[in-house]
Amino acid sequence: MKHFYLIVFLLVAVTGCKTIQESPKESHFAIAIHGGAGTILKQNMTPELEAEYRETLKKAVQTGYAILKQGGTSLEAVQKTIMVLEDSPLFNAGKGAVFTSEGKNELDAAIMDGKTLKAGSVAGVTTVKNPILLANAVMTQSPHVMLTQKGAEEFAKLQGLELVDPSYFYTEKAFKALERAKKAEQEKDSKFGTVGCVALDQYGNLAAGTSTGGMTNKRWNRVGDAPIIGAGTYANNNSCAVSATGWGEFFIRSVVGHDISALLEYKKMKLQQATQTVMNKVQNLGGDGGVIAIDKKGNISFEFNTPGMYRASIDKEGKVYVGIYKGE
Repeated sequence: MKHFYLIVFLLVAVTGCKTIQESPKESHFAIAIHGGAGTILKQNMTPELEAEYRETLKKAVQTGYAILKQGGTSLEAVQKTIMVLEDSPLFNAGKGAVFTSEGKNELDAAIMDGKTLKAGSVAGVTTVKNPILLANAVMTQSPHVMLTQKGAEEFAKLQGLELVDPSYFYTEKAFKALERAKKAEQEKDSKFGTVGCVALDQYGNLAAGTSTGGMTNKRWNRVGDAPIIGAGTYANNNSCAVSATGWGEFFIRSVVGHDISALLEYKKMKLQQATQTVMNKVQNLGGDGGVIAIDKKGNISFEFNTPGMYRASIDKEGKVYVGIYKGE
């Protein structure tokens, strides 16, 4: 009889262990996105254009959330979500990228895995339809973290990624912005415009991704914070995932992504307090823009010091949120 009970106990224990291993580690998951920050004012927006922005933001965040809900990883969700934004002419990434002083589109992107701290980024590419996919390929298919310009495009070819003629990225909106910037030699919001995504999956893993066309009228192959790991993009399962948008030089100097993470991991700050603290530092230096962040418990923070930031999220309760202006 003793042997019988021992066998039953072992069977239950083994079955139980198997169930635990196959189940998600966390019961909650969430996702947040941004489409750039800047002087975004309701009086400058037509009802039709505002509706288009809101619909695209909602479509993007729902794309990523569906992946998470079906048991997909945060990395998968981040990539697919950002691709929706890259394929839209509304945002300064992919199709809607702004123009350099030479009349070109130079694209940057980065992605990071909070579980392994692996990361991949690219800068200055001109023919890759979805730079976020190339950043992921750098992370997963190479021993490197960052590739730039021609070398990055050669690697994209080897990986079989979709390449396009540079004319694909042309939009009238972006070209007119370049003309205005050249005429004035500067444009107040020329430094703004990036898309990003942060996500927590059912297995407790965080990921972050960012993609951008950079700064209107930029010169000398300028690179901003988006592809700089620890500045515009960062993820760590011990703390949070962050994607930034704004005046990149200040975000690089402030090491924004890692700074927020460090405040959570080492100082045990709450997410909202950490994002506010770091954005205050950026502002004190003279920079502006914003961040989105999600912590390992699924809490979400949107923090920006501009009149608006295109943003959306679906929280761990499944509540959908879309915002554009400050105070929404």
